[in-house]
Amino acid sequence: MSTTVEEPQLQNGAASDDAPKPEPDADPKVEETKDTSIQPPSTGQTANPELRKDEGSRTFTMRELLSELKSEEAEDSTNDVSQGNTPHQQMEPNSAAMELINSVTGIDEEGRSRQRILTFAAKRYASAIERNPEDYDALYNWALVLQESADNVSPDSASPSKDALLEEACKKYDEATRLCPTLHDAFYNWAIAISDRAKMRGRTKEAEELWKQATKNYEKAVQLNWNSPQALNNWGLALQELSAIVPAREKQTIVRTAISKFRAAIQLQFDFHRAIYNLGTVLYGLAEDTLRTGAGANPKEVSPNELYSQSAIYIAAAHALKPSYSVYSSALRLVRSMLPLPYLKVGYLTAPPVGIPVAPHSDWKRSQFVLNQEGLQQVSKVDQKQVTRSLSGRSGDFSPDKRAIRIEVPDIVSVSACADLTLPPGAGLCIDTIHGPVFLVADSWESLDGWLDAIRLVYTIYARGKADVLAGIITG
Repeated sequence: MSTTVEEPQLQNGAASDDAPKPEPDADPKVEETKDTSIQPPSTGQTANPELRKDEGSRTFTMRELLSELKSEEAEDSTNDVSQGNTPHQQMEPNSAAMELINSVTGIDEEGRSRQRILTFAAKRYASAIERNPEDYDALYNWALVLQESADNVSPDSASPSKDALLEEACKKYDEATRLCPTLHDAFYNWAIAISDRAKMRGRTKEAEELWKQATKNYEKAVQLNWNSPQALNNWGLALQELSAIVPAREKQTIVRTAISKFRAAIQLQFDFHRAIYNLGTVLYGLAEDTLRTGAGANPKEVSPNELYSQSAIYIAAAHALKPSYSVYSSALRLVRSMLPLPYLKVGYLTAPPVGIPVAPHSDWKRSQFVLNQEGLQQVSKVDQKQVTRSLSGRSGDFSPDKRAIRIEVPDIVSVSACADLTLPPGAGLCIDTIHGPVFLVADSWESLDGWLDAIRLVYTIYARGKADVLAGIITG
């Protein structure tokens, strides 16, 4: 692998076409059902079944629903033929949603087969709502069917527009959530539908309003179910899209909020590579804007170079976790030279004398630390010049100093922020190891976030058996 990469080029104050692009969440939409006459039989089991606390219902994916309805569709079709009726004749013809569903043709044979099952499901949900207009689960499931049908729209002029199906799905989600305000999955999938509608409208005022609606629905989904890294990741993506449309004076605030959502998603799931990568892309964009506007000239603000370096850390980590993803590989080629090679991260922390964590504050010294796939190492004064030379492209190896702190990755138990009053003033960092805790102090709380993420990512990469991939990135 080449050790040099061209610097990103600025074009009219924006990132070049080669700039890292955000990676959308690809997790399937979820299907909520309850014990009613329209519930599909539970013939299969999800890999991670979820329970709603209020009713204890199972969570289904749309893929499961389609699979389970295939046999029912065949059975019902047989019964209908024997009785001289068709499902279409049994349904109310005046439903706008059903008319949209019935007019979707599908792109290919697989799509047509899938659409037949979706149409069958929609008729069941429409029938359930006729019997009970307050059946919010049927409304929610019907919205999902409309949303899935939108992905199945043929470019044929006879088919309805994708936007019309998504708009109708949004209406069903709206009705379902008014009937059941705690239906967090409905808010989540509703936000996805709104986001898809916003994407069709480019950078227009209408798109801006839709992105704002999407962020509000993701916020509601997270409020109702805080343990959802996917919702946090999508919330960050929606904010990132919104930041590209709003006036410049609003952009920085929205971007920093997006950063907090991606970081929160990673804290819930340390190996969530999409959120890790997306955090890298939003930091890259922030670096571009900061460089263009000159905002980083203030010593209290993070410089563009530091933002580029932070961006590279997350993109490198995402690639290490998923080296087969071509989008990560392409982004890494752009940002690899922005890493402090041959390390993943280099910076300053205030540390006590080795082996004396309760030393008086006056004995704690601010010194340089380096982080790679092997661990975190304090750099002695003798070695600091060598580290500086290594950042210029020379060898970065130095002999370990027994008087310096060194934490091996396999020894790490946990990493957390620490507000212990016995520590010197600043942002406390506690790295608990099998040998006992190590306390350090970062220069600022923002700097602490960077250290926390970097150390956690290195450990996660090690725990997933990908340390050699990370080593190849920073030393290859």
